[in-house]
Amino acid sequence: MQENRQENPRGEPIIRTAPMPADMNGNGDIFGGWVLSQMDIAGGIVAARRAHGRVATVAVDAMRFHQPIRVGDLVSIYGRVTRIGQTSISVFMETIVQRRLDPGEIKVTEGTFVYVAIDEHGRKRKVG
Repeated sequence: MQENRQENPRGEPIIRTAPMPADMNGNGDIFGGWVLSQMDIAGGIVAARRAHGRVATVAVDAMRFHQPIRVGDLVSIYGRVTRIGQTSISVFMETIVQRRLDPGEIKVTEGTFVYVAIDEHGRKRKVG
């Protein structure tokens, strides 16, 4: 089943944050793993709302890193449901940054995360 509500083609803004120096790699950019974890948190929020309950990440598909994130960037993660199965939900996410002194938006990452709806015992359940 496809989800077709699209007031904003990016989806809804889920997280807005700014990485800190502790999130940097040896090159002075933000670790890709930091971005991935922020996207997973955001996608989990979108999926849990749609599933009306707990979800667990089961896959990350087609993750792309377009540009680096820098300390001081304003990082916004947008997400939208792209597919709903019997027990799973796919969420497409884009990470957009605004550089410290530049109001323009730059897409830095995008990817699809897949979540499975789970019950209170951690077992798969139908999407609510």
